[in-house]
Amino acid sequence: MANPSLSLLFLLSLITPALISSSPVQDPELVVQEVHRAINASRRKLGYLSCGTGNPIDDCWRCDPNWEKNRQRLADCAIGFGKNAIGGRDGKIYVVTDSGNDDPVNPKPGTLRHAVIQEEPLWIIFARDMTIKLKEELLMNSFKTIDGRGASVHIAGGPCITIQFVTNIIIHGLSIHDCKQGGNAMVRDSPSHFGWRTKSDGDGVSIFGGAHIWVDHNSLSNCNDGLVDAIHGSSAITISNNYLTHHDKVMLLGHSDSYTQDKNMQVTIAFNHFGEGLVQRMPRCRHGYFHVVNNDYTHWEMYAIGGSANPTINSQGNRFAAPDIRFSKEVTKHEDAPQSEWKNWNWRSEGDLLLNGAFFVASGAGASSSYARASSLGARSSSLVGPITMGAGALNCKKGGRLKREQTMANPSLSLLFLLSLITPALISSSPVQDPELVVQEGHQCLEEEAGVSLLWNWQPH
Repeated sequence: MANPSLSLLFLLSLITPALISSSPVQDPELVVQEVHRAINASRRKLGYLSCGTGNPIDDCWRCDPNWEKNRQRLADCAIGFGKNAIGGRDGKIYVVTDSGNDDPVNPKPGTLRHAVIQEEPLWIIFARDMTIKLKEELLMNSFKTIDGRGASVHIAGGPCITIQFVTNIIIHGLSIHDCKQGGNAMVRDSPSHFGWRTKSDGDGVSIFGGAHIWVDHNSLSNCNDGLVDAIHGSSAITISNNYLTHHDKVMLLGHSDSYTQDKNMQVTIAFNHFGEGLVQRMPRCRHGYFHVVNNDYTHWEMYAIGGSANPTINSQGNRFAAPDIRFSKEVTKHEDAPQSEWKNWNWRSEGDLLLNGAFFVASGAGASSSYARASSLGARSSSLVGPITMGAGALNCKKGGRLKREQTMANPSLSLLFLLSLITPALISSSPVQDPELVVQEGHQCLEEEAGVSLLWNWQPH
């Protein structure tokens, strides 16, 4: 137990379970219980107290010093409504070796575009650090994982990722930024088909009629439209551990007020850090069911969570630090309807930490039964949001190095403040955006890919 502060913290969290979950929430399908059992079993095997962060996704795989030898195990760590997204877990590994030569119609073997359009399940990794500037949208085929761990992978400067009418997609460990509009061009979406694409919006990740999608540990910023948008009947989605910055309309969930096919949409938004330079839509919801849990909201200019067309929004255990702007203290925005209508929409705040004058305008029913379809995992105490989201974003791990987004525990008073905050959450209210470091991860917990990795998937012409 190299870090005594870390050890003490988690001993406290085990001794004081009430602080870990101020309001346990049952998943309506009970499937998430199986996920938690699997995670707990993994923690016991790996020595949970040696590196645990309290983030159930990270603690599922980052405690394993040999994670790179079984990358596909990540697919078993998903939680929330997207927990069944297996991506390319059951397929071979495809190593991207070519960051250039993007041909939207006839992609070259070794490029990311060539990997994502294949019919078979694939787990896609990267041979080295690279920046990929796409000429057109990256149209993904089903059962694919893009896994950026072990390299610094940027998708930037052109159109970005589109997940359209496909299923079982995992996007992990990428820096996605400065995405532009594409379209009015031919683009291939499978080995046997390409077609004309109209103009795209310029989203970072666009989910259109997709299901079983997991977007985890990415850094997203400064795109033409949304950072992550899910529309046109998309569902079974988890958006977790992402670091989002410098953008206006951050996240749209639901196509339009009139598009009622989104009524069955279920999205989990968990453990994300909504950071500097954000304005609104974190998220903006229509119809559907949305579980917003244990996120850190350190910046917004207009509002954080909004919606229209009667969405159900279940906000639990988040930390909201309002801006200093006098008229932007409200977390919520009920849009496109008079109060006589939106007062019946089911929006609740449970266990949220509201700082710097932030306030949440709840509406609709207060009974827990009204939120069953908007509940996907057990919320932890809002006092733990700092450590849970400390590693949000793409992890920049090098052998012998440390995490890119770490903050050192050099100041013992900060360490003590954080430990005390577990017992007395009010102590952290005077410093809403302070993130005293909980974990300094050694490089062996997120290794760079070993040299000489073999190409386990061999391309054959169709």
